[in-house]
Amino acid sequence: MADVVEVRLYAAARAAVGASTLQVPAGSLSSMLEAIEAEHPPFAPVRSRCSFLVDGEAVHDPGVVVAPGSVVDVLPPFAGG
Repeated sequence: MADVVEVRLYAAARAAVGASTLQVPAGSLSSMLEAIEAEHPPFAPVRSRCSFLVDGEAVHDPGVVVAPGSVVDVLPPFAGG
């Protein structure tokens, strides 16, 4: 699985998916998130409230291409934030 990205999910995103990490095919951030939604429908309403980090850098453009071997953190708002 060389063309995959590790997606780490936190708080409500982890609860919606039922896992703390997933391996998804590399591609645009948007396509990866859509793949997660297709497999885990409860993730859809959580996604809109999340922030995303790619290899530790904040990403605001869903069209950004995430390279194989990268790590994406999915961060919903935490208590008080």
